[in-house]
Amino acid sequence: MLLLLLALAALLLFALRRRGGRRQRALAQVLDAADALEARLRTARAEIEAIAGSGGNPVQDAMQEMLRQRLWLQQHGQEASLEQLAQVRDSIDDGRRRIDQQLARIDRARSPTVH
Repeated sequence: MLLLLLALAALLLFALRRRGGRRQRALAQVLDAADALEARLRTARAEIEAIAGSGGNPVQDAMQEMLRQRLWLQQHGQEASLEQLAQVRDSIDDGRRRIDQQLARIDRARSPTVH
C-alpha cells in the first residue's frame, strides 16, 4: 500500500513538473514574441517617421497595445492557462505580421517603379 502511494505521489509530482515546464516554455515563447514585435515596432516607427515625420504615426497604437500585453503578462502570466498564453502569443504574432506588411508597403513605395 505504501509503495502504491509513493508511486502515485511520484507520478503526480512528475505530471506537475511537466505541466510547469510547458507553462514556462509557453511563457518564454510569449515573451520572445513580444520582444520580436517590439523590435519590429521600433523599426517601423523609425521607417514611418523617416518618410512622414513624427505626426500621426500608426505604430504608436501598436506600441501601446504591446505595453498592455506586457502588463497583462506581468500580472497574470504565472497563473494564465496554456490556452491563454497561446492566444496572447498568437495576437502578438498577428501584430508582427501586420507591421511586416506595413514595412513591405513602405519599401514598395520607396522603390522606383519600372515600366
